[in-house]
This record gives sequence, structure tokens and C-alpha cells, in this order.
Amino acid sequence: MKIIGIDPGLHATGYGLIEVGLSQPGRIQFLEAGAIEPNPDDLLQHRINKVYDCLTDIISEYKPVVMVLERLYSHYRHPTTACRMGHVRGVICLVCAHQDVQLVEYSVKRVRKNVVGDGNASKQQTREVVAHLLKIDASRLTLDASDALALALGYASMGH
Repeated sequence: MKIIGIDPGLHATGYGLIEVGLSQPGRIQFLEAGAIEPNPDDLLQHRINKVYDCLTDIISEYKPVVMVLERLYSHYRHPTTACRMGHVRGVICLVCAHQDVQLVEYSVKRVRKNVVGDGNASKQQTREVVAHLLKIDASRLTLDASDALALALGYASMGH
């Protein structure tokens, strides 16, 4: 079963794909990871359209069964951040609907607790653990991509 994790953002939307072996339960294979980075000078509609187009292409190529989206966290001091993040999350949900991919949401703390062992682990700690678990070089992962892979790994161990 192929799983895609998504760490949404207007500056960078991280994605990470893994495949969990059905014939060999517990076997997890790294497929792909990266970040969609719209031009920050573009208008909002063009930035979210880039996320939509790129994510559509990735899902069309890899055909994941489920998408694990980072649950929205909003700090009371930054309410407009949550509103702007909602635009990106909306197009991500729309991609799921158009591509017929099951959508699941997990909080960052829950995933980090499951994958790293500490719900308050830093992005850097998460990257190191994810790279170790998937047997890949941590330097090849952006922090957004490793967070997305952590979401996919969390689903693989908790969700299905």
C-alpha cells in the first residue's frame, strides 16, 4: 500500500511517499520525497495552483491509497497564518477528492510521539529518525519532506 504524507505550507509544501509491503508486513520502502515551493512573489492564487498542479502530478504518478495531512495548528498570536494555511489545505483536500485518495489528518505531536518517541521533538530530530528508519541520507531530505515522511510512517504504524 502506498502512502503519501503532506506537510502543507505556502512557502513549501513537503511531501513524502512510502510503500508498506502487503506481502511482507512491516516492510516499508521509501519511494520519493521533496517540497513544492511556489514563487513567493506570485499572487496567492498562482501559489496555491502550483501546489495543486504538482500534487496532482505526484499522485497521478505514484497512485497512493491514502494521504496523511498534517492537522492544522494555529497559534493564537498568528491567526492570519491559519487562514492563509487554510487555502493550501483546501487545495490539498481538493486534490484528494479529484484523485480519489483517502484523506487522514494527524497532529504533529501525535506523529512525532509515535515515530520519534517524543511529541515535542524538533524538525531536525524528526529528520534524523525518519532517515534512519528509511535507510536514507538525512541530508537529502528537507525539513518539510522529512515531516511529510514522518506523517506517512505514523500512519503506517498507527492508522490502518
